[in-house]
Amino acid sequence: MVDLNVKIKNLILKNPVITASGTSGYGEELSDFMDISKLGGIVVKGTTLYPREGNDYPRMMETPSGMLNAVGLQNKGVDYFINNTYHRIKDINTSFIVNVSGSVIDEYVKVAEKINELDKIPAIELNISCPNVKKGGMSFGVDPKLAEKVVSAVRKVYKKALIVKLSPNVTDISEIAKAVEIGGADAVSLVNTFVGMAVNINTRKPFLSTITGGLSGPAIKPIALRMVWQVSHAVKIPVIGLGGIMNASDALEFIIAGASAVEIGTALFVEPAVPLKIIMGIEDYMNNNNISNMLELSGSLQY
Repeated sequence: MVDLNVKIKNLILKNPVITASGTSGYGEELSDFMDISKLGGIVVKGTTLYPREGNDYPRMMETPSGMLNAVGLQNKGVDYFINNTYHRIKDINTSFIVNVSGSVIDEYVKVAEKINELDKIPAIELNISCPNVKKGGMSFGVDPKLAEKVVSAVRKVYKKALIVKLSPNVTDISEIAKAVEIGGADAVSLVNTFVGMAVNINTRKPFLSTITGGLSGPAIKPIALRMVWQVSHAVKIPVIGLGGIMNASDALEFIIAGASAVEIGTALFVEPAVPLKIIMGIEDYMNNNNISNMLELSGSLQY
């Protein structure tokens, strides 16, 4: 038997396969398709200090080898999550990770403080791809100093595993990764979606209400894989890889390139139970190649 456990500070994942934020709500939606307790972890949808309605429709569309989305962090706010959702998921035997978003640093801090009090939530994933309203809409994740500042502020109030989700829409993602490591991140997850758009040639209008949206799916995988490899060499903290992972082979590429764990997102819309196939595929690969644990496999790229 191989050891699939992954450790990130106090967060112990039973295996390296996690569902990505925004792709399955609070994980409960997947229960009709599989036993979600077999997952390494579930990152719940983006959670903000106050309720958000999200963007106007249309806000999702399929593209060649991927999809665009501009949902806009629709959620009922952190207090609703604590009072209504937490009790339903807290006893499910997997690691629930709350994706935390905000428009100013103080919002990130207040959400993190509230989540810190929940015993059965061992980690948060800080989404620094959000626009900072005090900086004219600049994303926290595109400026190393700003990225370090928001992570440092959250680190002061959040005592459990702090994962920071990085935007790929930057010149050098390694610099952002190093900045959040200095700020106190326990791990980084990458990549978030790329900015893209699609045009309806019949109406000569954008397909999305917001004009641009986030591109995910197989189309971004080679770029995401390259960024994971880069960042794994730039920081000492664990890296969680995501971006177009559709099967076990894709997941193994990310792990071999330097990821300690992987997140599955767009693939869930195609085959909701695919995470279990990916877990089994990783285990089979390790058995067939006499690899005993994840530490031995992660970052084993030969060149």
